[in-house]
Amino acid sequence: MTNPFIQDIKNQYKNGSALIKLLFINGGVFVALHVFSLILWAFNISNGTAVLLHWMALPADFSQLVVKPWTLISYMFLHEGIWHLAMNMVILYFGSQIFLQYLSEKKLVTLYVLGGLAGGFLYVLAFNLLPVFEPILPVSIALGASASVIAILVAAATYVPNFVVRLMFIGNVKLKYVAMGYIVWDVISIQGNNSGGHIAHLGGALFGFVFIQQIKKGNDFTLGFSRFLAYLKAVLTSMFKPKSKLKVVYKKQGKSKTNKAYNAQKVNNQKKIDQILDKISKSGYDSLTAEEKAILFDASKK
Repeated sequence: MTNPFIQDIKNQYKNGSALIKLLFINGGVFVALHVFSLILWAFNISNGTAVLLHWMALPADFSQLVVKPWTLISYMFLHEGIWHLAMNMVILYFGSQIFLQYLSEKKLVTLYVLGGLAGGFLYVLAFNLLPVFEPILPVSIALGASASVIAILVAAATYVPNFVVRLMFIGNVKLKYVAMGYIVWDVISIQGNNSGGHIAHLGGALFGFVFIQQIKKGNDFTLGFSRFLAYLKAVLTSMFKPKSKLKVVYKKQGKSKTNKAYNAQKVNNQKKIDQILDKISKSGYDSLTAEEKAILFDASKK
């Protein structure tokens, strides 16, 4: 029998918005990190947190990064401390609520990932090029959703700079000043103990700004990546979707098709798949009809 609490969490995630899913993923990774660490600690095996950080955090040293390329993605969902997680999730929720009033959930997810990648790339680049970081290059790592979160906040502030928000103890403030405050703080904090983190924030902020500037010009240069994410989601959904226990037997009807007819049908099927991917990029996977989902599922198995 399924635990009602677990089932409720599953339903919340399944039916939740893109923002809810991002919050769940970050929280889930945090819990998994500490549960794994606790298990290893209980059996006096090793420091589980250190093991996972080694494999999931983003190393500044390029020689380490080339053997752990997945860390460019995993680092942006990884938090070691509860306050680090809490602050990032509060800003993510705050910025995304404004972002989603004007732009789609698909763009939110795309910006989260690409903003995190931009922050990671700038972090690695700075630590490998600037002499000041040479002594700590081999041991420096980055983790956290900060670059992604700042990308979303700056994007929202760039799209609606005069949007007014109410801040505790301060009152009404235009969103552009909130974003500028974060950027200024990151710039003046680079010389501190978390240089890599602040550099990554600036990379995410720059990407968020450029992203919206291009959107305003009618140029969404992230469409290709959005389609890739949509296709990846469709494939993963089909992989983990419970399989029907019923067996359906199909019988061949008529003689086999000629090569010409086969090629024509193949071209027609590809056109249908392209149309479905375009629809996903514009309206999301949930906008597909049952027939379109079936077509995409069949294509993913070939």
